[in-house]
Amino acid sequence: MAASQDQLHLAVALDGAGWHPAAWRDPQARPAELLTARYWSDLVVEAERGLLDFVTVEDGLALQSDDAAGGDRRTDRVRGRLDAVLIAARVAPLTRHIGLIPTIVATHTEPFHLSKAIATLDYVSAGRAGVRVQVAPSPVAAAHFGRRRLPESSEELLTEAGDYIEVLRRLWDSWEDDAEIRDVTTGRFIDRTKLHYIDFEGEWFSVKGPSITPRPPQGQPIVAALAHAEPAHRLSARSADVAFVTPRSVVEVGEIAGVLASLRPGAADPVRIFADLVVFLADTAEAAADRRARLDDLAGTAYASDAQIFVGTPVELADLLQEWHAAGATGFRLRPATVPHDLLQITTGLVPELQRRRLFRDGYTADTLRGRLGLPRPANRYSTAS
Repeated sequence: MAASQDQLHLAVALDGAGWHPAAWRDPQARPAELLTARYWSDLVVEAERGLLDFVTVEDGLALQSDDAAGGDRRTDRVRGRLDAVLIAARVAPLTRHIGLIPTIVATHTEPFHLSKAIATLDYVSAGRAGVRVQVAPSPVAAAHFGRRRLPESSEELLTEAGDYIEVLRRLWDSWEDDAEIRDVTTGRFIDRTKLHYIDFEGEWFSVKGPSITPRPPQGQPIVAALAHAEPAHRLSARSADVAFVTPRSVVEVGEIAGVLASLRPGAADPVRIFADLVVFLADTAEAAADRRARLDDLAGTAYASDAQIFVGTPVELADLLQEWHAAGATGFRLRPATVPHDLLQITTGLVPELQRRRLFRDGYTADTLRGRLGLPRPANRYSTAS
């Protein structure tokens, strides 16, 4: 079955042992391996076995905390993580098709450095790289750097992130596709006229360019952002290829799709809308509810999330995805409550059910992540201008 516009896209968001704070205590969890390459490789290989479009890998610049305003002193939660970009680079050679989208924090990192890291990931993965741009309003994270005063509002942080993405995109275009000559006979490796200064001057960044890494295989790796509401909707609509949104109902799916379309009017390639869902899955609805209750008991509190929480069977989840897809969701980013349990429920239960309904492909049909999402390889802005 070839891919069609009627089919939905599917991704998973990987975060440690899973999204529930007690996930590391699940019988199938592997807490002793969370900081090993094999652990992450196993998860992403399984996601590829399920034909998923991509995985995202969570990251941050402060220890995980239950307290949104700052660090906590809990000892019954997973604390500590590996660098998401380096995880993706390690896993890339072990996979052939699945997209790899690590999270980066724009608030405290430099776009020049990140541009070459993601360009390198695109080369290592042969065109399957992306990046999720995140902001960090936490004073705890800021204290680890001590180089700046945090903006006073989230809107200012997101405006800064928009400039960050613009710098990334200009740097990825700063080498034309045929800038490398590699002519041994004449001794010419590069055509210097096809490298371009980007000369970006903004409130937060001053970047001359060009990049030190040639243009990535995709031309522009995928840029994604989480968009709960304004002004994050504006950032996603104007700067990103993929928006992760958090509707609570099918009605909200349609409303968000309309808002994002209105913020990107007339775009040849509208932003791809992926609805986030935390999933507790089992073979029966009762078993899924029991799993959540058991994890909540271990955590000492009922689990809450910024995204809708689904508890049930893969078939019941397929019903919801089908309804939300018809309302305007391009695809879904599922957050497994525990891994590997809920990831396996997705790959071995949900995917076959979606295929049975002809809502999901039965094989990979594009070589690059852009191609899989129906996005063309963009022309280079500088070669077009010249």
